[in-house]
Amino acid sequence: MMTNKIKGLGLVLFLSAMTGIASAQNTKGGVYTAALYAFDAAIQKNFYDKASNRYFVVLDPKERETKNGYLREYTYLWSYCALYQAANEMEKLNPKANLMEPIKKQMEEYWDPAPPVAGYSDYIMKLKPGQRYYDDNEWIGISALDSYVRTKKKSDLKLGKDMYDFILSGYDQVLGGGIYWVEGDKGSKNTCSNGPGALVALQLYQITKQKAYLDTAIKIVAWTDSKLRTPENLYWDNISTKAGNRIGKATFSYNTGTMLESYVYLYELTKDKKYLEQANIIADASLPFFYGKDKFRDGYWFNAVLLRGYQHLLKFNKDTKYIMGFKKCLDYALANEKHELGVFKTDKGGTQNLVEQGGMLEILARYAQMEQQGLLK
Repeated sequence: MMTNKIKGLGLVLFLSAMTGIASAQNTKGGVYTAALYAFDAAIQKNFYDKASNRYFVVLDPKERETKNGYLREYTYLWSYCALYQAANEMEKLNPKANLMEPIKKQMEEYWDPAPPVAGYSDYIMKLKPGQRYYDDNEWIGISALDSYVRTKKKSDLKLGKDMYDFILSGYDQVLGGGIYWVEGDKGSKNTCSNGPGALVALQLYQITKQKAYLDTAIKIVAWTDSKLRTPENLYWDNISTKAGNRIGKATFSYNTGTMLESYVYLYELTKDKKYLEQANIIADASLPFFYGKDKFRDGYWFNAVLLRGYQHLLKFNKDTKYIMGFKKCLDYALANEKHELGVFKTDKGGTQNLVEQGGMLEILARYAQMEQQGLLK
């Protein structure tokens, strides 16, 4: 299915796409549109390594880790998950831009055809990969299927189906259902591997109308609610499959985001009002918890995933309080969290890592869309 490292024309096309982004601004753009393209240019300048056609994992070379005796200076797959979705949102602003395909080609280096089902490894195969995470593959499936709805490229639909097949290889009846986090490690089942798994199934149902996909999504959502939904209508991180079934009670915005959007999709696809009611309950719970202090309480990429849910909910709930509450945190970050190189400080120590840059890129692209739609007044 996958080929080797990009050569010749593929590399030329990639470089052309990357250098052409800044000049592709939509003339209707405003503050967020301008911030988006300036930020994207800073990412390409500071993280992209032209010699290897790869991205660095973090900006500071001293912070690049060594694992299994090998220096991991290039990015993990997770950052491509972020950049791939950001590219999809940027293509919505400029449909003539070719941003997703070059990233998909770069991800070929991570493709692992090993049985039982082929999928993406967390690191470059020829540079001692680590593990295959179900959620990494789900994020890629979500982006590919988002793209398919917009472009109707058969390769995007195929990739989405491939990711679905890999996802289901991580599902079993331990604890009554649910998807593990990491292949080969059956220690926990996580919201981050079940929420996005439900989304891939829902997207495939939306596209194909094959009921098996809807059935899969409904059972994953029901399982996640039964095991990991908090009394406050947010979502805990994970449940251990070992003795005691201990709950990992960290509460991250992206976990709430995938479950919120799953309920929005369920309403959109079935018209059953109980699903929209649940989406509104989750959205109302998430707003004060994550955005009540006008500053992001966790990483940009985590917040980008919750923003997806808010933006999707706008189709059926026209109250802009969710995106406006989020906007206060975004505006704070733009004013206070920029690095002198034009990228963002992505943790308390000031480290600049690529996955969070990709998350902010997606956030800005989504706000540029809403800005142009007149939703931010």
